[in-house]
Amino acid sequence: MMYENIKLLNPFISSKKENHINIDIVNSKTLKKLDESIQTQIGEQGFDGESGQIFILRNETGKTMSIIAGASENQTIVDGSKIYDAVKNAFSLEYLNKTSFSINSDSENLHIGWGFAAYKFSRYKSDENEKKPLLLINDKADKNRIKAYVESVCLIRNLVNTPANDMGPNELEKATEHLAKHHGVELKTIKDKELISQNFPMIYEVGKASPRAPRLLDFNWGEPKHPKVTLVGKGVCFDTGGLDIKPSQFMLTMKKDMGGAAHVLGLAHMIMSLKLPVNLRVLIPAVENSISGNSYRPSDIINSRKGITVEVGNTDAEGRLVLADALTYACEDNPDLLIDFATLTGAARIALGFDLPAIFSNNDEIAGEIQKQSAQDDVDDPVWHLPLWQPYRKDLDSPIADISSTGTGKAGATNAALFLQEFITDKTPWIHMDVYAWEQTGKSGRPKGGADTGMRAIFAYLEGRYKG
Repeated sequence: MMYENIKLLNPFISSKKENHINIDIVNSKTLKKLDESIQTQIGEQGFDGESGQIFILRNETGKTMSIIAGASENQTIVDGSKIYDAVKNAFSLEYLNKTSFSINSDSENLHIGWGFAAYKFSRYKSDENEKKPLLLINDKADKNRIKAYVESVCLIRNLVNTPANDMGPNELEKATEHLAKHHGVELKTIKDKELISQNFPMIYEVGKASPRAPRLLDFNWGEPKHPKVTLVGKGVCFDTGGLDIKPSQFMLTMKKDMGGAAHVLGLAHMIMSLKLPVNLRVLIPAVENSISGNSYRPSDIINSRKGITVEVGNTDAEGRLVLADALTYACEDNPDLLIDFATLTGAARIALGFDLPAIFSNNDEIAGEIQKQSAQDDVDDPVWHLPLWQPYRKDLDSPIADISSTGTGKAGATNAALFLQEFITDKTPWIHMDVYAWEQTGKSGRPKGGADTGMRAIFAYLEGRYKG
């Protein structure tokens, strides 16, 4: 279902329409190489090759012949999004319906940016008569790569934007199953009280209060001989806060609390589509943190798969509990690299804001390399390395259990990461991504709502490490 929705949003076209327009890319330097008569025209209208500017060249009858579009020298994803917006705003719906476009550049970034800007979540809109310029991908560009990027990001957006009444644990399972089948693999599910019998007590405890049963989703892809990369995504499909109920203003966006799972599925789609030589495993604990007579309580002590007893400090810190059981399970398989994504703490947002996800790791070299790569123009998905500061571990001590889920410390994002580290074996290289999964205001190519934060940065690292 969710994967099909991506196809409906496809901004690319496989062949030219009868009316086809070429878009020539320039910047402030290459602008000077244009024909002198064109330079005169664009100069009079203030076109100087800046990103997002377009100039329409018409014949003597006024018909559009071609377009000149400004971009930065590096031709970034944002440039591509701005070109899409400018073209969309310049022409009528009727004209766009009979016209296709192509960019005279093999830049993947420009094509990906075009695709990002074309996204609109319209599942619940009765009027879908939207203007959408269609792009014919340049023959010299990598079509599979461009489509994989756009599909993966749109998948994240679709999953996060879908309201919780249509995106509970069952629907998240179906979306995961659809993706797995698309790539020729089978999804395994451990559901409801099977979680108890198969020793996933914390996943069950968090999700048991909802009539929509908790479950653990699990699939594998790739050759067993390749390095094992395991992805774990927090799949809290709605978070009321439990008995420590959230104030209403903070509950409004809690459909996005499965954003970690969405990121893992988007990343998995990129890995599988572009056939990275890895043995991929995906684990998603899918629950709803709801309220009923059997809700788990603050101060409860619950068991974990690892055998560590956990004193519940706050039922609104549920994500780390379900992740802990899944991470323990992942480590039993001895992965070469373990990565989790989670919309875990407001503290990470206070530290870094909405756009910059926090990265924690038990391997500073890996984390540093990811941060370094994430800011490069061909990635443009910055992340920031925060410390697993071990002196703060004592703040998670409990007088009556092995560990407290929240502790007493003030460094909330670090404390949450330190809690998760308790469930990671020492020999397992581990990356923890504390992400927001939401665009707060809306930007070119990045509409308000569900958003990827850190997914492309992690893919760039994996591709460099395993495909190099």
